[in-house]
Amino acid sequence: MANTYGYVRVSTREQNADRQLVAMRDFGVTDNNILVEKISGASFERPIYRRLLRKLKPGDTLVIKSIDRLGRDYGEILEQWRVITKEKQVSIVVLDIPLLDTRQKERDLTGTFIADLVLQILSYVAQQEREFIKQRQAEGIAAAQARGVKFGRPPMERPTSFSEVLGAWERREISAREAGRRLGISYKTFQVWVGQ
Repeated sequence: MANTYGYVRVSTREQNADRQLVAMRDFGVTDNNILVEKISGASFERPIYRRLLRKLKPGDTLVIKSIDRLGRDYGEILEQWRVITKEKQVSIVVLDIPLLDTRQKERDLTGTFIADLVLQILSYVAQQEREFIKQRQAEGIAAAQARGVKFGRPPMERPTSFSEVLGAWERREISAREAGRRLGISYKTFQVWVGQ
């Protein structure tokens, strides 16, 4: 018996998958056949997506809300589309783009050509958006750094006893490990503080 699966992906844990889940349920995908993944679409090495591929059998249908939920790498989207539709003989339905519904087996040559063209254009757009996101992030970080914004953990404050412990260490009365212990820090942090 053929199954219909829904694949829902959001890039981060903070993003909400509700819109995609509603679309899957409206299409008729049962909750136990909806697979949700919170991970970047940059790569297809995603655990839940890999599990989905293993589940898919000939005659099944895979439903996704939009092509960028499948992934954001142009070449990989096209390759995964080929694997799913040709090798696995599974239909794909992209809810946002009715032209990308491979259930229509009797589609004529023109319809197939148009669907392939739309897939290539949307795959290209998905990858371009990924590259724009990366570029905007880099520009935002550079602008923040130019304004003096510091990234990462703030440096640790040195305890008031630091000069006393440093003096003992410089006189070779204690080791770096002992100095770190007395200051409540790791000996590596102590070594960084003294420039070793």
